[in-house]
Formats: sequence, structure tokens, C-alpha cells
Amino acid sequence: MKMRLAEIAKALQVQSIDEWDKIIVTSVSFDTRTLKQGALFIPLVGEHDGHDYIQKAIDNGAVATLWQDDHDKAEDNENVVFPKLNVENCLQALQDLAGYYLHKINPKVVAVTGSNGKTTTKDMIAAILKTQFNVQKTHANFNNHIGVPMTILGMEPNTEALVVEMGMDHFGELDKLSRLVEPDVAVITMIGEAHIEFFGTRDKIADAKMEITHGLKEDGILIYNGDEPLLRQRVKTLEQATHSFGSEEGNDIQALNVVGDEHSTSFRVKDWPEYNFVIHILGTYNVGNALAALSVGNHFRIPVEKMVEALSNFDLTQNRTQWVQGDQGERILSDVYNSNPTAAKMVLRAFSRVKTNGKRFVVLGDMLELGDLSNQMHADLASVLDPDKVTEVFLCGEKVAALARSLTDKFSPARVHLYSANDKDELIHTLRESIVTDDIVMLKGSHGIHLEKVLEALRK
Repeated sequence: MKMRLAEIAKALQVQSIDEWDKIIVTSVSFDTRTLKQGALFIPLVGEHDGHDYIQKAIDNGAVATLWQDDHDKAEDNENVVFPKLNVENCLQALQDLAGYYLHKINPKVVAVTGSNGKTTTKDMIAAILKTQFNVQKTHANFNNHIGVPMTILGMEPNTEALVVEMGMDHFGELDKLSRLVEPDVAVITMIGEAHIEFFGTRDKIADAKMEITHGLKEDGILIYNGDEPLLRQRVKTLEQATHSFGSEEGNDIQALNVVGDEHSTSFRVKDWPEYNFVIHILGTYNVGNALAALSVGNHFRIPVEKMVEALSNFDLTQNRTQWVQGDQGERILSDVYNSNPTAAKMVLRAFSRVKTNGKRFVVLGDMLELGDLSNQMHADLASVLDPDKVTEVFLCGEKVAALARSLTDKFSPARVHLYSANDKDELIHTLRESIVTDDIVMLKGSHGIHLEKVLEALRK
């Protein structure tokens, strides 16, 4: 971005002074550790108060800051060298500024949500649209009330298409985000059990996911998983156009001839039988994500040939079913950013089919936000852990104890290891002693368990 501070002040309905017309803001940041020269600092109030870090922001190159009204009154702007824009609420100001900048740049907006696959789908959509447009996409999974406006404000002025990932764990969150970005295209990848602690049932999760349509433009389109009855039922009431994808008959775009191995998956599409699509990622379940991306590309009239090439070469966000090498030569399937029952089962099935001359080790962390169903859903993972295919299981956390108990009928005690979240060093030590060059290891858990520390140790 590149905006004069006076324009930002006007967008936030803050009284400006003449000098501000000469100050150029080239980025927005709420974190002094990553703040760049020329930034507007947003002192968010949360576990830590950003106002305590304003001097650090100045030292690191910020050219202006917001100042929240409920804090000790900032000096009058005319009397301070460093510009402070007084606002009622810094988070709301961040979102308001993002809305202003979005309308100024005016790209086509694709918003993506779903219980699983939204990050991978975002990456695939961005790759397809890049064949024809200047594209900005959500970094990592900056997909919440802070991450979405930061994604918007990170757009270059020549951005033609914006692909925004949207997450949620409570009602109303997608409603607010959708109304902020006003998507031209909304995508729902699937309905699973993620965050069921807060919703209680998959029906309510589906209701919450449908909030992504609340800001959908009148001439916009919803692209959704047509294999999901909960979505088929709800889209009937939508006034905007809809487009379904899936493996079942009756979808607007349907996958055929799906074939997968440890490195890639190939498939064909019913309406384009002459084309063979290949995605270089483990798991045939990712075909649904690819179909969603193809639906978006088709909506924007991207030639099928270009979509084939884009899917074959798309950049996957780090730690999403990514193969890396450990320091003993073992192959590691890293999927440590998040986990829920649906995703964990899909990855475990795929991993169990990977060919190896060595042993298979599975490392699973707690799946969070499952509420009263937590014990049952952790225990249910035993159904996809086959002792003939998996040599040892390493479990990390408190909630996975239910899985450890469920595995006693299938695995001998010596093959199941349970550690608390604070005992990762012991887990790492035991795991490293067991691994040799030909082995393969899978790691998956909710981000709050921080299995990335295990991954880092195995790669040293």
C-alpha cells in the first residue's frame, strides 16, 4: 500500500493537519518485531497493550500511530513530532481503514471458508487466478478479525484479485468478515467438526459457515461442496447464484478417475474429460479443494489449459501435509498447523498407504475446541490406526489420553507412548532413538500443542 497520512486520517474521520499530507505510509503493522520503515502502527489492546510499544515502533521506523481514546489522552497533534491519530477503538479503526482501502483498490474478491481445506483451497485459487490477474492472497492463515484486514492492507495498488481465507469459531465472525470484504465469490470447502465445542452440532456449524454469504454481492456467486447435504439444504434460500462441486452425481463440477500416491493425486473432470489434472500433494481428499479452485477459475473464464498448469505448480502454505526430511534421512509428513477429527482421519488414512522400506511412526497432538465430544472424537481416531501399518504411536497432550486408552485393544503398550504437552523433550528423545533412515513420520495436532517444536528437533 501507499497512502498519505492525511488520506488515512480522512478515512478514519480524524482531523488532519497540513504536515500529514507530506507523510507517506507504505504499510500497516500491529507488531513492532516485524514493523517496516514507513509503517502506520496499530496499537491493538489485548493480552498486551500495543500503546506500551509505541516508542519501539518509532525506533523501528513507524511514521505514525493510532491512539485509542480510552487511554491517557495523547498530546495534541499540533504539539508532537510523532503523529498520533486519535480513534475510539484501534481494532475497529484497522477494519475501517481496510474497508476504505479495499474499495479504493477495488479488486475482485474471493472469500474462502470451511472446516477443512480452506488454506490449501486458497493457495490453489490464487495459483489459478495468477495466470491472468495480479493476485494478493492471505499470508499463512491470517484469517480472523485482525488477519483479514491486514491481508487487505497488504495489497499492492495494482492488485486485480484478492483471495481471502476466513476462519471462525463463533457465530457472527464470518458475518462481520464477509461484510468487510463484500466478496464477488464465496467458497465453502466442507462442513466438519472443527470448533464443535462452541456450536454443538454440525447443523449449527453449517449455519455459521453460511454467514460468508452475508456480504456477498448481489451479482456474486457461492461455490460450495455439493456432497454435503447440510449445504445443499441451505443454499436453496440464497438469492445469489450457486455452483456445487464434488464427487457425486448432480454436482456442477464432478471429479472422476481419482488416483493418488504419496506425492501427488490425479483426476479428471466430467465436463472436461480430455484433461488430466495433477496436484502434487498427498491425499485424494484434496481433490475437493482443487474442484473448488477450478470452479472459481471457470467463473473468471480462465482457460482450462492454464488451470491444469496452475494446479500442477501451486505453492502450498508451509506445514500443510508437507513432506520434509529429518536429520537422520527419514521422511516427515508435516501437518502441524491445525487438526480436527475429519482432517486427522483423512491424513492418517493417506499416510498409512504411503510405501516405505522402513517403519511408520505417527505423532498426534490434542485436537482442541471439541467440547463435550472431545474424548469420543479422540478415541475414534483409533479406527484409522492400523497396527499392521503403523509401528508406533506418539501422543502429546491431555485430550489424546482418550485415544491412548482406545488403542489398548489394538497395539501393545510398548507401541503407544503418551506425553503431556510439557514433555516434548522426552517425546523427541524417544522418537529420535527409534527412527532410522528408511522410516517415515507423520506429525499432526492443533496449533496450540506446538508440534512444530517436535518437527524442528527432528530436522536439526
